[in-house]
Amino acid sequence: MLIALLAVAIGATIISGMVTVYYDAPQQMGREFRSYGANMLLVPTGDQQWLAESDLQGVMGLLPTDKLVGIAPFLYEKIKINEQPILTAGTDFDQVQKVSPYWQITGKWPATGSKEILLGAELAERMKIVPGQSLILTTGAEQTETKAVVAGIVRTGGKEEQFAFMDLSLLQKLLQKNEQISLAQVSIVANQTELQTLADKISEKNPMLAPRLLQQVAHSEQTVLKKLQALVFLVTIVVLLLTLICVATTMMAVVTERRKEIGLKKALGADNKAIVLDFLGEGCVLGALGGVLGIALGFFFAQSVSINVFGRAIAFSPMIALFSLFVSILVTGIASLIPVRIAINVEPAIVLRGE
Repeated sequence: MLIALLAVAIGATIISGMVTVYYDAPQQMGREFRSYGANMLLVPTGDQQWLAESDLQGVMGLLPTDKLVGIAPFLYEKIKINEQPILTAGTDFDQVQKVSPYWQITGKWPATGSKEILLGAELAERMKIVPGQSLILTTGAEQTETKAVVAGIVRTGGKEEQFAFMDLSLLQKLLQKNEQISLAQVSIVANQTELQTLADKISEKNPMLAPRLLQQVAHSEQTVLKKLQALVFLVTIVVLLLTLICVATTMMAVVTERRKEIGLKKALGADNKAIVLDFLGEGCVLGALGGVLGIALGFFFAQSVSINVFGRAIAFSPMIALFSLFVSILVTGIASLIPVRIAINVEPAIVLRGE
């Protein structure tokens, strides 16, 4: 019986832990995917060229704050840097670090509101510029010159390496485009269906905005999550079957050892119903004890997986605990059916004679 208890406890541990991971993985993996960049763009509708920063405040109210990673506004314009026309982007560097944490910086991030800029790696190599070097920015019809300092060099493996980046408010001031932006990158923890729902809601509430989903990112995220959940589901099913076999085998051994006891009970007047209730009761108690032990161990198992793989803790779920307890009792109950059938077929006369 101790072996059966351990089998049920181990099974319940895996079931509880795996089910917790199954339901928690999408959110955890979703946050991990956010390190690969935005999954939604907000661009102007129709022939509009610019968005107002105030429009982003309205969008913030439509997005769930607990799932929003960040919104990074961008204003693109070609200006002269050291007399060379360079495509430059003004942005909020604090939000860029949230939306695009994969950016690799040599040097440092520009301080908010400062006259410091980032140069893409390709651009810096072409212009032979290093962090700390001063540059002259020339803007406007009047060819106004502004002195800036290169805070760092950015590497992304993408087109960003061909751009220059500066604080949004500084570029808006130089171009006299106060409160104007070209687009905004949004990073939010949501699957493809949820993203589409949010996009529809944004379009309905603000006709000036046209949300665009980055389909490749959203689709890849959805595919990986489905495969991960399928793997967890298969492992859980295999563990359930192994637990079922182990408990059934152990209970059959118990019935075999107690054949004389069963025969004696029948000889004293016990009917088959009493025998069935006796063994099923033992099986259900065994499942309940193993389930309670497995729930506790399963939570620590899931917590360890989450912390070591995702770097985040998870909360205890009473619903998953009740589900694991129910499954443990159900499995031991099913596993006891064959041994119970053997028990009720015991012939008292034969057993008590020692045959």
